[in-house]
Amino acid sequence: MNKFCSIFSQLLQLFPRSEFYRAVKETNAEYHARGFSCWEQFVSMLFCQLGRAHSLREITGGLRSCEGKLTHLGITAPSRSTLAYANEHRPWQLYQKVFLNLMDQCRDKFSGKKKFKFKNKLVSLDSSTIDLSLSLFDWAKFRRTKGAVKLHLILDHDGYLPSFAVITEDNVSDVKVAHQLHFDPGTIVVDDRGYNDYSLFGKWTAQGVFFVTRMKNNTLYEVVKEQEIPKNSHILKDEIIHLTGTQADEKCPHPLRRIEVYNPEKDEVLVFLTNNMKLSATTIAAIYKDRWQIELFFKALKQNLKIKTFVGTSANAVKIQIWTALIAMVILKYLQLSSKFAWSLSNLVALLRMNLFTHRDIWAWLDKPFDIPPIPYEPRQLSFNFS
Repeated sequence: MNKFCSIFSQLLQLFPRSEFYRAVKETNAEYHARGFSCWEQFVSMLFCQLGRAHSLREITGGLRSCEGKLTHLGITAPSRSTLAYANEHRPWQLYQKVFLNLMDQCRDKFSGKKKFKFKNKLVSLDSSTIDLSLSLFDWAKFRRTKGAVKLHLILDHDGYLPSFAVITEDNVSDVKVAHQLHFDPGTIVVDDRGYNDYSLFGKWTAQGVFFVTRMKNNTLYEVVKEQEIPKNSHILKDEIIHLTGTQADEKCPHPLRRIEVYNPEKDEVLVFLTNNMKLSATTIAAIYKDRWQIELFFKALKQNLKIKTFVGTSANAVKIQIWTALIAMVILKYLQLSSKFAWSLSNLVALLRMNLFTHRDIWAWLDKPFDIPPIPYEPRQLSFNFS
């Protein structure tokens, strides 16, 4: 990378222009576009996230105040109306493609961070509600006086980053979205009780997909076999069961596994349900405990990036901003894992925001953010004595 361009410019080099414009062509995003390119729109919205701009005025004003430093980014500062029109009309699917391309590019960096010894791919599935004002976002009806959208997320535990996301209205159930998702055979999906559905259990088991979830208290079942529990552990029961609820035989005819675990931290008993018969009961409990990482991801996303308030009111503009936040989160995690310095995510976001247009090698800055940058070598002109 060029050491003499801004940190923001070096971040944008993570997005090859050829791949970006291929995504533009595939989504037909620049149909009837005049003057303001999709690349300029993308840079502006990424600046909104990394620069923590709170409105269209702050995005355009912040870029305009750095006008002399934008040439190397390949953009000029847009007007508010131009950016607002682009966010309302250009397809959000472009940003989804950019996100997926970035994840493919960075996957090798995250693949080495595995907590468990088994070879199965481990992912978490969950959703989070993003509240909206119904008076401004009348399309996002949730309750009579409240609007909201829901972000459904698959978190890959190799690096704890999202591998797929779906944005829906808040009244769309988690189970309905889960039925539309595809997982490779052997994948272990960990989710909460909101995804308890007999037909979903049966579908995943038939496809060779494993799941680990909390069992609902009112679940009807019969015990087929009681398995031996490990000594000196918090495992209370390990049972092979058969569901006996209404239409359970039709929806999930497969045997399942019920595990009771005592949690000494909260003095409670947790009951897990899984279709994996090979992993130990303690490993099943540890897998569900690791599901907390997706809750931490949602918390970090809402606290460090602009996802609670929006610079546009249309459904398209909201989805563009959410997808840009996910792209920014992948960038931040990539920087965090690439650095030798012990960054917390909040500190990285704050200091990066203050240095976006600083002309310094980003990788040297990441490793030693508080060191004085080296003074560039300036050759001196030789002087000749002609007297």
